[in-house]
This record gives sequence, C-alpha cells and structure tokens, in this order.
Amino acid sequence: MALTLAEAAKLSTDTLRAGVIETIIKDSPILRLLPFMDIVGNSLKYNQENTLPTVAFYAVGDTWGEAAPTFTQLTASLSIMGGDADVDAYLQQTRSNVNDIQREVIELKAKSMRHKFEDTFINGDTGTDPNAFDGVDKLAVAGQTVTITANGGPLTLRKLDELIDKVLGGKPQMLLMSRRSRRDLTHLMRTSGGLQVEKDEFG
Repeated sequence: MALTLAEAAKLSTDTLRAGVIETIIKDSPILRLLPFMDIVGNSLKYNQENTLPTVAFYAVGDTWGEAAPTFTQLTASLSIMGGDADVDAYLQQTRSNVNDIQREVIELKAKSMRHKFEDTFINGDTGTDPNAFDGVDKLAVAGQTVTITANGGPLTLRKLDELIDKVLGGKPQMLLMSRRSRRDLTHLMRTSGGLQVEKDEFG
C-alpha cells in the first residue's frame, strides 16, 4: 500500500527533510490523505476504463458472443517542484538572536510549496505549464462532474448526493472545497433540519 507523506516523514533520517515535510502537510488536508508511491522511471502508465464488456442471457447450446472492455492508456509524467532557499551565512550568524533566520526561510519556502502543490492538484494544466501536472479539474472527464445549472445556482443536498454518487468504487473519504463552499454547506445542513453537523480533524 502507498504511504502518505505524513508517514514518509517519520521514516526520514534527515531532520531537515522531515521538518520540511511536516511543515508542508501541517495545514494541508490534501497532502495528509493523498497516498504517494515510489515508481521506477520518470512516468507512470495507467488504463482508464471506457466501456464495460456486454453480457447476455443464453439458452442451452447457444453460441456465446464475445465482448471485451475498452480502455484508454494514459501516461502521468513525474514533475519536479521545489525552490532555492538561500540564507547568507553572515546574516545567519549575526541576526539569529531572536529567530533562526534559516529555519524561518525554509519554513516559508515549504509553505509556498504547499500552496503551489494544492493549486496545481486542482487547477494544474500541462498545456499551460508543461513542467507541472494535470489537476483534478482537467482530469475529470464527462460523466464525473455535476452542474447545478448553466449559470450556477444555490447548493442543494440533492446535488451534493448526486456528486457523491459520481465517485465509484466506494464513498469518498473527504469532500474538498473552499472555505466559502464549506460555510454554504454547513448553513444548508443546519437549516435543513434533522441533520447533525460534526467536524473532523480537517474541519
């Protein structure tokens, strides 16, 4: 099973690297739950299911028809994300009496990496930045999205259920949304009556 970034940080013997990973995942529900895995090479090929094979009922002695599923083979290329965090040795030695300047700079760089990854995870487009990766918005194909109306509209619990039902192979572990959408959803659930609203560790 693939490790999460949080578990991988525990296995790192490099204190600085472990600290950077912990900083990155501290406020990120995506990176806390998203599984990571090691691969050999610079890309990963996977099959996207298109159509299922057909089946039918037959009488005794009938000739069975053959039907095969169809797939589209896709390739996800590895991307490198990072940044240079330089701190002048003179400043580190002479200006770290209140704050550790090097630590502060590295923590801010790690925070910036978290923001960049989260934005790319949702909005990434290799057509715009060929060095990045395609995000969920681009990877979601027809039949995997829900539209309230052509011009948008208020959220309803019925539409939320429809969205959840689009996730095949089990129910989603989390609903990822903006703070404004979370406020709207919380308000909707409180005013609908009969629903208990609880918050987990991700809010």
